[in-house]
Amino acid sequence: MAKKGNTKEGKAPHSIQNRRARYDYAIQENFEAGIALVGSEVKSIYLGKAHLTDAYCRVVNNEMWLINMDIEPYEQASVFAHERRRDRKLLLHRREIDVLQRKSQEKGLTMVPLAAYFKNGRVKIDIGLGRGKAHYDKRDKIAKDDERREIERAKAGKEF
Repeated sequence: MAKKGNTKEGKAPHSIQNRRARYDYAIQENFEAGIALVGSEVKSIYLGKAHLTDAYCRVVNNEMWLINMDIEPYEQASVFAHERRRDRKLLLHRREIDVLQRKSQEKGLTMVPLAAYFKNGRVKIDIGLGRGKAHYDKRDKIAKDDERREIERAKAGKEF
């Protein structure tokens, strides 16, 4: 019997993270959304050939859209190949869309995709509602992380 992959809370090991979003934005709330994809897009995401770096979310005509997500073409899909950076519809409940739209307009928050992962055989997108960080906040966070790492190294060196 084959071993299962390293799963954690129903997520497959093939998840795509948007690490830049957590660096640029202070995330306040997370929402999980489904996404409408073509078959070859699902296979590319499963292989980890997708990027969320420049992607963002927007509400258009009371529908949530993921814009500018880059999914590389699946090599074995000859006839039914997909467009790399097309707009993709996100699947959320009406109340969730209304809440996201209202908060992003009223409070000056931005909707950014944080991760794409598999859950129960379906691709899910983790949407973060966050406020942009100022340049000095980023420098401050980097300095704190460096300080924390130095302390951990010092502790690890003393134990041996």
